[in-house]
Amino acid sequence: MTDKSETEIEIVAKGERVAKWIARAGICSRRDAEKLIAEGRVAVDGRKIDSPALALADPARIAVDGKTLPPIEPTRLWRYHKSPGCVTTARDPQGRPTVFEKLPPEMPRVISIGRLDLNSEGLLLLTNDGELARKLELPANGWRRVYRVRAHGAVDEARLDGLKDGIEIDGVRYGAIEVSIDNQSGANTWFTITLTEGKNREIRKVLEHLGLSVNRLIRLQYGPFKLGDLTRGAVAEVPGPEMRKSSGLLPKDRTGWAKAKPKPHKPGNAGARRYRAEAEAAEAEKQAKPETGIRQKPERTTKPDTPAKPRADRQTKPDVSTRQKPERTTKPEAQAKPRADRQTKPDVSTRQKPERTTKPEAQAKPRADKPAKPGKPEAGAKPKAPGSARPMPGREGRGGAHRRGKA
Repeated sequence: MTDKSETEIEIVAKGERVAKWIARAGICSRRDAEKLIAEGRVAVDGRKIDSPALALADPARIAVDGKTLPPIEPTRLWRYHKSPGCVTTARDPQGRPTVFEKLPPEMPRVISIGRLDLNSEGLLLLTNDGELARKLELPANGWRRVYRVRAHGAVDEARLDGLKDGIEIDGVRYGAIEVSIDNQSGANTWFTITLTEGKNREIRKVLEHLGLSVNRLIRLQYGPFKLGDLTRGAVAEVPGPEMRKSSGLLPKDRTGWAKAKPKPHKPGNAGARRYRAEAEAAEAEKQAKPETGIRQKPERTTKPDTPAKPRADRQTKPDVSTRQKPERTTKPEAQAKPRADRQTKPDVSTRQKPERTTKPEAQAKPRADKPAKPGKPEAGAKPKAPGSARPMPGREGRGGAHRRGKA
């Protein structure tokens, strides 16, 4: 008895709890590990334990169902497109196919984050870290879970809008649910439903309470992780950087232990003298500076004014301030001398204009090569007989015809 109690005291005083080590090994979640301990299926150093409060530093001392825990691997995360017709459990008493039986053989041992019922399909997250699975399942994270649902029956939009405030069914309180209608085809209606809790069969129970029967349910999103174009039965691992950036809930390192802070560097014997000399020089320089920390400028001494020496090759200029300006003498006005080759013009102001004489009217002389125009008959000339004038060409026909017609 004494040895057993001492062993238990040693186990409790160190390390992590046994249930947490089982979850980190990917056997199951921490809650399920506590059930295994209560059922007597977990042993430490060959002795079965019945308390989940026991803790130890070495997980190799733990065995589940007689098998030692596998080595702790780095935390990994996968996206899996679950098909309808399989259950999300490791073992099914009814012999139905399970999700884990359909995984590729190269996959390590994993557990699911949350569950999808038998006839549901879509995104299912898998991990090899039970502690991470427990953290991502908590409703306190506030992660949105988006589903596309097809239901049969009459739709009451007012009652669907009331689900934003939550609803209580058979004594169970369900949180806020967002429902939007996508399209209708006959008696079937497609919905997009968003919730944050994800209780057991929550969507089916709530819609059934509203008179709708769910005949298809697909999960499209779980927090920051989406189904995307993943085909049925396909699995894809989430890259490490994306996993850490999206979840924000991973342990500090692969084993869950906090990393020790780096210790300050201490110089060895080879550099001890140099290190001490540099420290002493820095201290001396610090003491040499004034305490105020203000740099004082040295006083500036002014040189006495010395007269500039005149250069031998330059004439000295008289002092401008004492130099007197000579008086300006006005030159007498010079009269313009007449040029010998130019006649002097008389004064315009005294010049008299000559009187303008009118010329007698001159009669126009007839030109010899131009016949005189017909006009008045000259004196002594005989007048022409009427009708003797010759008509102009072209007028005879028109005029004559005109006159004949008139006649």
